[in-house]
Amino acid sequence: MRVNDAIHFCPPARVVFGCGSRAQLPGLLQRLGYRRGVLVTDTFFAGQTPWVDEYVKAAQACGIETVVYEGGMPDPTTILCDDATQTLRAQMVAPPDHVIALGGGSNIDLAKALCLTLVDGEPVKHFVGTLSQAPKCLPLVAMPTTSGTGSEATPGAILVDPENATKVAVMDNQLRPVIALIDPEFTYSCPPRITADAGIDALTHAVESYLTLDSSEFQRNGNPDPGYSGRSAMTMSFAREAICLCARFLLRAYHDGSDTEARIGMAYASHYAALSYGSSGLNAIHGIAYAVAGITHRSHGSTNAVTMPYVLDELADIRPREMLDIARIFGIMDADERAAVVKLPMLIREIVAELGIPTTFAEFGLTQDQLPRLVQDALQVKRLADAFPVPDVPAAYQRIIERAFYGHLLQERAKVA
Repeated sequence: MRVNDAIHFCPPARVVFGCGSRAQLPGLLQRLGYRRGVLVTDTFFAGQTPWVDEYVKAAQACGIETVVYEGGMPDPTTILCDDATQTLRAQMVAPPDHVIALGGGSNIDLAKALCLTLVDGEPVKHFVGTLSQAPKCLPLVAMPTTSGTGSEATPGAILVDPENATKVAVMDNQLRPVIALIDPEFTYSCPPRITADAGIDALTHAVESYLTLDSSEFQRNGNPDPGYSGRSAMTMSFAREAICLCARFLLRAYHDGSDTEARIGMAYASHYAALSYGSSGLNAIHGIAYAVAGITHRSHGSTNAVTMPYVLDELADIRPREMLDIARIFGIMDADERAAVVKLPMLIREIVAELGIPTTFAEFGLTQDQLPRLVQDALQVKRLADAFPVPDVPAAYQRIIERAFYGHLLQERAKVA
């Protein structure tokens, strides 16, 4: 218990978890009274797996008609969302009463946005930023096919705005799925690269939310229904369990995709991490990673991964107790607690390297003259910068980015044995 916690926790209304659990969805939707749905996915899942066809037929047997939209793309844009909105509204005889997302984070983001735009056909940009009133929104069912995104438990969708080449957030608690269905079998065929990127993203979510700003200090700006509200004992319990599972299963799943225990373990890790960060929020790792991705266009998981050790390095004196917890989970058992804490970033960097991800910004192709822009771009993601629990965020960002470029960690300079 943390007596100063100010909890605002909004998990999915229903979580369905288990191997083969996708078969339960048509009957559940029938019981809940849904009759007309849109299934948002991409050409791979629609054409290369049996899952879409199986669902549509089973749903039809339950009296549920489903229109399949298979135009999902990586990093969906506002234009894609608006085009999909007009296509679907023209295609459907009657308005849908639910939306289903099948895929990774990009497909779930697109589906969340469509839950808003399909109601009245408004452009998605009308929903960017903080909304003064809860919007009219179709219920969402999320079925993630990777173990990492956590979008099945979060209030936001990230889209790319092609007009200025930036990412915009569509965010409201109304966008949290009413059903999060996690079937680990969806992940069994994930190739190693996707397994690595998704898995390190799950670990990032867990670690970042475990170390983020306390709920008692989080600025809600008078919002009675905040999407994110800082860490609490509740969010930290989910984060800690997710970290434990990642420590056991992340590398196993990456090295052997047929290891079903590891696949299931990472599915749990991803969802538990989402239950944590979906209420606590994130901070510097994601904030800086967004800036790195804006220049390099590298994947979300890998940009998080390359950034994480250096952010942890910065937090060694700010969150020593929590850092020690994580170090112990990863098997760093030095009797000297300070030594254990400062060894954690090195170990995380070793895991990143083992996953085949670059460990410095220089290896990502960034140049020294781009570092000031990185600092500036990262600080512009204000909601993440404001949640970083350090006294001087701009100075901390500058140190982190410089160390990440050169690959410097405090424990190396201190020559901790």
